[in-house]
Amino acid sequence: MSFKKMSSKKKTVKADPASTFRTSISFPAELYRTLEALAKQKKVSVAWIVRDAAETYIREWRPAPERKG
Repeated sequence: MSFKKMSSKKKTVKADPASTFRTSISFPAELYRTLEALAKQKKVSVAWIVRDAAETYIREWRPAPERKG
Protein backbone atom coordinates (compact mmCIF):
# COMPACT_ATOMS: atom_id res chain seq x y z
CA MET A 1 0.00 0.00 0.00
CA SER A 2 1.47 3.37 -0.95
CA PHE A 3 0.27 6.83 -0.08
CA LYS A 4 0.76 10.20 -1.71
CA LYS A 5 3.00 12.28 0.54
CA MET A 6 1.01 14.98 2.29
CA SER A 7 2.27 17.37 4.91
CA SER A 8 0.61 16.93 8.29
CA LYS A 9 2.10 20.27 9.33
CA LYS A 10 -0.51 22.17 7.35
CA LYS A 11 -1.94 25.08 9.30
CA THR A 12 -5.58 24.59 10.08
CA VAL A 13 -7.77 27.14 11.75
CA LYS A 14 -9.36 25.92 14.96
CA ALA A 15 -13.08 26.41 14.54
CA ASP A 16 -15.23 27.71 17.34
CA PRO A 17 -17.00 24.64 18.78
CA ALA A 18 -20.30 26.51 18.52
CA SER A 19 -19.83 26.75 14.75
CA THR A 20 -18.81 23.13 14.09
CA PHE A 21 -21.07 20.24 13.13
CA ARG A 22 -20.81 16.55 13.84
CA THR A 23 -21.82 13.95 11.28
CA SER A 24 -21.71 10.22 10.82
CA ILE A 25 -20.18 8.64 7.71
CA SER A 26 -20.15 4.99 6.66
CA PHE A 27 -17.15 3.70 4.68
CA PRO A 28 -16.61 0.39 2.92
CA ALA A 29 -14.26 -1.74 5.04
CA GLU A 30 -11.30 -1.52 2.66
CA LEU A 31 -11.54 2.27 2.41
CA TYR A 32 -11.71 2.60 6.20
CA ARG A 33 -8.66 0.35 6.64
CA THR A 34 -6.81 2.56 4.18
CA LEU A 35 -7.86 5.70 6.09
CA GLU A 36 -6.68 4.11 9.35
CA ALA A 37 -3.33 3.16 7.85
CA LEU A 38 -2.83 6.65 6.43
CA ALA A 39 -3.77 8.27 9.74
CA LYS A 40 -1.35 6.01 11.61
CA GLN A 41 1.44 6.77 9.12
CA LYS A 42 0.88 10.53 9.47
CA LYS A 43 0.26 10.32 13.26
CA VAL A 44 -3.12 12.02 13.01
CA SER A 45 -6.71 10.87 13.51
CA VAL A 46 -8.98 9.42 10.84
CA ALA A 47 -11.21 12.46 11.44
CA TRP A 48 -8.27 14.75 10.55
CA ILE A 49 -7.70 12.81 7.31
CA VAL A 50 -11.40 13.08 6.37
CA ARG A 51 -11.57 16.82 7.20
CA ASP A 52 -8.39 17.47 5.22
CA ALA A 53 -9.75 15.51 2.25
CA ALA A 54 -13.06 17.41 2.38
CA GLU A 55 -11.27 20.78 2.55
CA THR A 56 -9.03 19.82 -0.38
CA TYR A 57 -12.01 18.61 -2.43
CA ILE A 58 -13.93 21.85 -1.85
CA ARG A 59 -10.87 24.01 -2.61
CA GLU A 60 -10.31 22.17 -5.92
CA TRP A 61 -14.02 22.12 -6.81
CA ARG A 62 -14.56 25.87 -6.45
CA PRO A 63 -13.67 27.75 -9.61
CA ALA A 64 -10.84 30.26 -9.15
CA PRO A 65 -11.98 33.89 -9.10
CA GLU A 66 -11.51 35.67 -12.42
CA ARG A 67 -8.74 38.25 -12.55
CA LYS A 68 -9.63 41.59 -14.03
CA GLY A 69 -7.07 43.91 -15.40
